[in-house]
Amino acid sequence: MGRTREAGCVAAGMVIGAGACYCVYRLTWGKDDNEKMWDDEEDEEEEEEEEEEESYSDTSEIGGETERGATTNIGVRTGGKSQGDLKAKAEVSLRLESGPSVKKEACPEPQSGGGLEAKAKALFSILKEQASAKAGRGIRVGNISGNRTLAPSLPCPGGRGGGCHPTRSGSRAVSRTSGKSKGKNRNKNTKAPATTWPVRRGKFNFPYKIDDILSAPDLQKVLNILERTNDPFIQEVALVTLGNNAAYSFNQNAIRELGGVPIIAKLIKTRDPIIREKTYNALNNLSVNAENQGKIKTYISQVCDDTMVCRLDSAVQMAGLRLLTNMTVTNHYQHLLSYSFPDFFALLFLGNHFTKIQIMKLIINFTENPAMTRELVSCKVPSELISLFNKEWDREILLNILTLFENINDNIKSEGLASSRKEFSRSSLFFLFKESGVCVKKIRALANHNDLVVKVKVLKVLTKL
Repeated sequence: MGRTREAGCVAAGMVIGAGACYCVYRLTWGKDDNEKMWDDEEDEEEEEEEEEEESYSDTSEIGGETERGATTNIGVRTGGKSQGDLKAKAEVSLRLESGPSVKKEACPEPQSGGGLEAKAKALFSILKEQASAKAGRGIRVGNISGNRTLAPSLPCPGGRGGGCHPTRSGSRAVSRTSGKSKGKNRNKNTKAPATTWPVRRGKFNFPYKIDDILSAPDLQKVLNILERTNDPFIQEVALVTLGNNAAYSFNQNAIRELGGVPIIAKLIKTRDPIIREKTYNALNNLSVNAENQGKIKTYISQVCDDTMVCRLDSAVQMAGLRLLTNMTVTNHYQHLLSYSFPDFFALLFLGNHFTKIQIMKLIINFTENPAMTRELVSCKVPSELISLFNKEWDREILLNILTLFENINDNIKSEGLASSRKEFSRSSLFFLFKESGVCVKKIRALANHNDLVVKVKVLKVLTKL
């Protein structure tokens, strides 16, 4: 009977121990499995922490406080052991009743009762305390750092893979405040500023996209907005919208019939260079239409004056030159700009590559009208203009300056101006191109140019001399 009772007590103790170990697994290892879901991004850091935990749990003496705040340890590794290994160690510790190490492990403090049942209860109590300590320092709580709160289903902006990971709390979070992980947590918790479009005065929801092709009623709404507003941002958007629509012939007529030309042209007087540039671009697209040119001619002198005095090689100047070039394609309005011929040639000498090309296209328009020849060749020009007949310039500039010389030379012959050379001063374009002979020498030097197109153009000009 004694042996049977003793065997029953041993079996009962084993069952109690196994149940206690299972409770510990549910409380600690189950949470560790859930915790690993949050640690996929920081595998290297977690491995370092697990090594630290294992070094703590491998100690054979129980009862001393660890650095992480746990007051007890059961002599088994709490980092990643399986349930089977845990049961095996519990069984060994229960069977070795008389060993001093077992008493030290299972009974860190004096117990009131004796026998395996009391030892099993003590073991269960120790495991429960260990589980509570583990849960207190390792449980992940779903709080987002800072004052920001996100729904669980919403992705966190800037998170890897679109996920939003909660921050660590307690002593484990404290252990990450050094070295590489500290910088990583700081980057995670820093909320990136929202990207906003700059608005000059106020926010305004423009009713159309700038690249939409609008109907006449919609164009009327945009013109009404442009006429009433003083906000530069709204003006810019409206002008770009109208300029894009003016690229289509049916909208060119619609904008004119809606009275849009005066509404757009009134913004030439604004001081904002961006608004002036967009105004010139819109008028430039409208000026392709002959009837629209009749409306724009009222403002052509104002555009010319602004183009000459604005910043050299600026976007406003280029937009104004393009508008003037379109307005002088025909002979109807060229006389309105004859007073600006000296300014055009000065700009031809001072401007950069793109300004030179655009101003030469404008002057070529005048040279194609023989009626403008006398006023053109009598204007004063800088003598440095002769430097454009140089092979160091690219093809486009050379072809344009050769065309300019060819047209002027043909007009002088057709108008019979060669016989009246005395009326032109030595600083005039007539003297530079016709009497000095320097241009002819420069052109003959270009006969050996490497570019075949330039060479053909030079030979054509020389045959007309």
